[in-house]
Amino acid sequence: MAFSFAPERYLAAADFASYVALAQRNAELWNGLYRTPTVPVGLVERAKAVPGQWHLLVLSEDWCGDAVNTIPLIARLVEQIPSLDLRILSRDLNPDVMNAHLTNGTRSIPIVMVLDERFVERGRWGPRPAPLQSWVLSEGLGLPRDVRYRTTRQWYARDRGATTLDEVLSVLEQAARGRVDGERGADLPAAH
Repeated sequence: MAFSFAPERYLAAADFASYVALAQRNAELWNGLYRTPTVPVGLVERAKAVPGQWHLLVLSEDWCGDAVNTIPLIARLVEQIPSLDLRILSRDLNPDVMNAHLTNGTRSIPIVMVLDERFVERGRWGPRPAPLQSWVLSEGLGLPRDVRYRTTRQWYARDRGATTLDEVLSVLEQAARGRVDGERGADLPAAH
């Protein structure tokens, strides 16, 4: 079922710069991961080719390692695409939204919701890139927490955001195809 947002609720959510300015945990990491990446030209061109105006609404918390490794890259992409904008909601302060976007029954974040020009959800991504999510669920959860986190950070560093951006763009493209094909995108499933 598609989730609809009042435009006022979306616009009241923090933009990326405001969200990072208020970060109490991992502030240095948020800033560092925002300053360093560049979005590959091919991904920018793919995003520019998506028809329509789109809004990305992210559920996050500043302490979340997956969020800090993905959202800055998504923000960098959005900055280059006039037809996209980005807002971030606190998971803990928006339980209605979080409870409608559970991952295997858990409140895992980040969740990126793709909203159309009327703020109706047309797709979603999260809480982490599919290959990493698969590893976490199959092997990672069996490891000591420090080993799992270190391995996860290494995966993100090697990937440099390529998988995250590709997957988010795939959800956006699928949502746009649904809109072009006659509103079919309203009940798109999560990317994984």
